[in-house]
Amino acid sequence: MIQHGAQAEQLAAQYLQQQGLKLIVQNYRGRFGEIDLIMRDGTTLVFIEVRLRRNADFGGAAASIDTRKQQRIINTAQQYLASLARTPPCRFDVVLMRGTKGEEMQWLKNAFDA
Repeated sequence: MIQHGAQAEQLAAQYLQQQGLKLIVQNYRGRFGEIDLIMRDGTTLVFIEVRLRRNADFGGAAASIDTRKQQRIINTAQQYLASLARTPPCRFDVVLMRGTKGEEMQWLKNAFDA
């Protein structure tokens, strides 16, 4: 049974690595918040939010990533990008999980725009 977000993030990281992404940073903390995973997909830097919900009540995991949460992720990503010498192409993905063991996993590429 997944009890903590860290376990869900680890499952998501493993899944995405199997899909060819390379892990850069897990749990990046900035002034505006935290980004669960920062990975590279070819030349694209991918900022990933991982959400786990036991069931679909209240809209499930996807509904929990509202406009305010998206803006915090964007602001934190901009802070991360400011530390790089060159800004690569970027996108924002979401990994949604449902169930007590993350039985159902859905990877949404380009889930929202900056």
